[in-house]
Amino acid sequence: MPRRVAAGPRVSIVIPALNEGDDIVPCLDRILEAVALPCEILVVVDDSADSTCAAVEGVFATERTVHVLVNDRGRGPGQAIRYGIDHARAPVVVVTMADGSDDPRLIDDLTRLVERGVVVAAASRYSPGGQQVGGPALKGFLSRFAGRSLYFAARVGTRDATNSFKAYSTAFVREVGIDSRHGFELGLELTAKARRLRRPIAEIPTIWLDRAAGVSNFKVATSIPDYLFWYRFAFGRSFHLETMNRKLTRSRLRLTEVARAEPHNGRVRRSGD
Repeated sequence: MPRRVAAGPRVSIVIPALNEGDDIVPCLDRILEAVALPCEILVVVDDSADSTCAAVEGVFATERTVHVLVNDRGRGPGQAIRYGIDHARAPVVVVTMADGSDDPRLIDDLTRLVERGVVVAAASRYSPGGQQVGGPALKGFLSRFAGRSLYFAARVGTRDATNSFKAYSTAFVREVGIDSRHGFELGLELTAKARRLRRPIAEIPTIWLDRAAGVSNFKVATSIPDYLFWYRFAFGRSFHLETMNRKLTRSRLRLTEVARAEPHNGRVRRSGD
């Protein structure tokens, strides 16, 4: 029986990038070598002058699956990922990093998990068989603590809720929306939303390797408040979508009011959920 040919990509691979230059090339080479499913690769930058653009367009000019998108919604990885997902054509989206730390051989397996019915499929550094090699000690400690506590206490379905390397149902993401605007907390946000809606989440182990070239743009201290908000949100009773959206709208309004308020004794307090 002849093999069925896909009419379009089965997975859209979204990669936020910032001045990666030629360092992006081996990352894309590994993805193209590893992914067997029909795919599109969306490299998202904030500026057409970003050094990533010239590298991708120069080396992969004839590769029809690789596209560079220029995000026009505001700077930062959160905005870039949102822009990439909004332009994805496949029913499954995988978010992976431009630094080569993630194992692209898992993209097919993550995609198939979503095709089987989960809305979030996580590549987990902290499940049996997973590992994190290198990286900042504080970042590793915080992500491990958050992942383990969310898995056992909030029952989110993955031991690595903060890892950005995940596959999502595109329909689910568009249904719940993305509130994150700045950092990589988007992965935790969508995991928390899936948990509160009681949608299925799954994980497979991965080995994460710290980047071999370039400098990470992840800032631990500035990201903690946003991560903490979604960490807390993952706990609690189940919601219907409309109820969840109303609750998040109220929370966003409180956060905006606090941000605009005059500091009290030199400090501005942030609201929670």
